[in-house]
Amino acid sequence: MKIIIKEETEDVFIKEEETEDMKIEETFSVKHEDTEEQTDLMALKEASHELNEKEEEKHYNFTTGEKSTRVSSQKGAQKTETRSYFTCQQCGKTFNQHRNLQVHLRVHTGEKPYTCQQCGQSFIRKDMLKVHMRIHTGEKPYTCQQCGQSFSQKGSLTAHIRVHTGEKAYTCQQCGKSFTQKGNLNGHMRIHINESPFTCQQCGKRFNRKGSLEIHMRIHTGEKPYICQQCGNGFRDKGSLTAHMRTHTGEKPHTCQECGKSFNRKESLTAHMRTHTGESPFTCQECGQSFSQKEGLLVHMRIHTGLSQFTCQQCGKSFSGKGKLEVHIRAHTGEKPFTCQQCGKSFSQKGHLKVHMRTHTGEKPYTCQQCGKSFNETGYLTAHMIIHTGEKPYTCQECGKSFSWKKSLTAHMSAHTGEKP
Repeated sequence: MKIIIKEETEDVFIKEEETEDMKIEETFSVKHEDTEEQTDLMALKEASHELNEKEEEKHYNFTTGEKSTRVSSQKGAQKTETRSYFTCQQCGKTFNQHRNLQVHLRVHTGEKPYTCQQCGQSFIRKDMLKVHMRIHTGEKPYTCQQCGQSFSQKGSLTAHIRVHTGEKAYTCQQCGKSFTQKGNLNGHMRIHINESPFTCQQCGKRFNRKGSLEIHMRIHTGEKPYICQQCGNGFRDKGSLTAHMRTHTGEKPHTCQECGKSFNRKESLTAHMRTHTGESPFTCQECGQSFSQKEGLLVHMRIHTGLSQFTCQQCGKSFSGKGKLEVHIRAHTGEKPFTCQQCGKSFSQKGHLKVHMRTHTGEKPYTCQQCGKSFNETGYLTAHMIIHTGEKPYTCQECGKSFSWKKSLTAHMSAHTGEKP
């Protein structure tokens, strides 16, 4: 005789058994001719089904609409356990604990209950605030075993390790460029789709990364959360603090392959390389004048906008920058604070001393890309390039004759004026 027990519920299936001496709860045995015990078996089956229904009712999640069924089945039957899941009704994300769902909901509500007492920045989770506090305390508990560099977050150390291993696990499927961090790949992908989803509400500037917008906002708020422990100077972003620290340590990790000069910031090296290439990528839209650095263009633009707020009290001449006014004042005072340690000659500007030093060192950092000739001043290179271009920018207003150099025009003018140059 076969006894088949089959539980048909939504989540639970009890395996069919086809034995003559099947045991239920290890004490209930069924024999071929014992109909009374078969009746008891049916009663047990009904009781078991009722218990399952109670368990299912107990674990039903009315918030999420999902069930959790726990079954302690008979020996020889298949054990099944389905865990509870809590689902966000706004985005569909699922969590195995209700408290995790509650924390997640703050992403949608914007609630940030954990606030930094030092700078006022708020966070969704307590652990985020804890990590943030390391910015103020300078704590860096995660240290690279290869180079000794320390980090405030474990994820930062993990990403840093890839610098040593050379691993770039995240690759762009469109252009093949690889990255050490997934976030960098995500930001890079927006270049291809021309997406800048993060907009500054104050000035309208757009960014392709949320982190870039957050750093930008500090321009408006004046927040400088990265503090130098040695001098107390504050900075808007970590990279600026890192570069600043090199002024204390004297470290200059970025070296020019052309002349060997070193810099403490990569941006400074990039700007310096233009002295070798002659590149001037920043062009004034008003007059067409080009500059090798963005700062030079910004200062130049004040000529067109009329923003010359720094005025000399002695002669009334105005300047677009405070530094230019200070240099100009020395023309009145005769001050020359920059002195050459080798020959004793003094200069009113640091840049003039820097150029002068090349007469002692023999350094000629400005090289013509066409013939290879080098010069110790950028002006000499500019003048030299006219030989190759044939350009004659200096024109006589009397007769229309043009010249390659200003001094040639000056000498020519004596023919009209009768003056001896």
